[in-house]
Amino acid sequence: MSLFGASTGFGTGGTGVFGSTTTDSHNPMKDVEVTSPPDDSISCLAFSPPAMPGNFLIGGSWANDVRCWEVQDNGQTVPKAQQMHTGPVLDACWSDDGSKVFTASCDKTAKMWDLNSNQAMQIAQHDGPIKAIHWIKAPNYSCVMTGSWDKTLKFWDTRSPNPMMSLQMPERCYCADVVYPMAVVATAERGLIVYQLESQPSEFRRIDSPLKHQHRCVAIFKDKQNKPTGFALGSIEGRVAIHYINPPNPAKDNFTFKCHRSNGTNTTTPQDIYAVNAIAFHPVHGTLATVGSDGRFSFWDKDARTKLKTSEQLDQPITACCFNHNGNIFAYASSYDWSKGHEYYNPQKKNYIFLRNAAEELKPRNKKW
Repeated sequence: MSLFGASTGFGTGGTGVFGSTTTDSHNPMKDVEVTSPPDDSISCLAFSPPAMPGNFLIGGSWANDVRCWEVQDNGQTVPKAQQMHTGPVLDACWSDDGSKVFTASCDKTAKMWDLNSNQAMQIAQHDGPIKAIHWIKAPNYSCVMTGSWDKTLKFWDTRSPNPMMSLQMPERCYCADVVYPMAVVATAERGLIVYQLESQPSEFRRIDSPLKHQHRCVAIFKDKQNKPTGFALGSIEGRVAIHYINPPNPAKDNFTFKCHRSNGTNTTTPQDIYAVNAIAFHPVHGTLATVGSDGRFSFWDKDARTKLKTSEQLDQPITACCFNHNGNIFAYASSYDWSKGHEYYNPQKKNYIFLRNAAEELKPRNKKW
């Protein structure tokens, strides 16, 4: 059944430039390395949508580029193309049909990359770096949503130089997610805003943050009917909040949990506490992955409130992660996130993107039906 189904291809290809990588701390989980990774820290990863045959992965980086790889069934990755911005790329996403990739940059622009023609054109402009970009496909409209450090959320139809709509936010956008008909944006000063996207985007509710420290990442989750019903929010203080929009019992249904900390939760010794850099929900099982500045990934079952797995520690932070459309592949990026300042930056250190078979490890512990 090939690599992402059987274990035959793992670590047996001998593709490492320096031969065996068994004792190498850069890849302690012995996962598949993506060829030609970016030359600077990796900010975002996204797999192609289900409408597209095969699996294609895009990754944006602080080297001002976004790259696209084809991930073949045998685990081989083939670099296909890349595009440049004039500043670091902070986020990237796909159109629902897989023909376009949208990229957001510190150069204050967003671009639309047509993969068929390999041409990229500017489609958005802000007064500050654009931190988040998402494609919205509604029955009556489709557009690109951009969230910026200029404290605005803008919606673009890609054909006009002016936005269809611009919504003011109380603070800078730090992270966002969209699962139609819901969007959620987390801002500086622990701001949290939910938007509804039906007929046209509008602010739905502002939420008091369930976390006490700076917001870092957010991901919407769905209920059994495949409708967006809440979100997971990660902070720099090694903690994730699970928050339902309209829970039957808010005090019981909403909760937070600690993660990405040293020494477990043993309080007798001081804990090293790390940022949660990204959260991704499994498209089939609804379980989730978190990745952190501690250089680990963890898999969780939010319904059973249990941890399913934690990885060995990589020798660098993990800065981004995502699942492919059927949940068989988990991609994660290893690169420096500057969480310990410039003195810990080593320009000689390579950045990596790893691919892991995710079919089994993210199954819930005990099915609730």
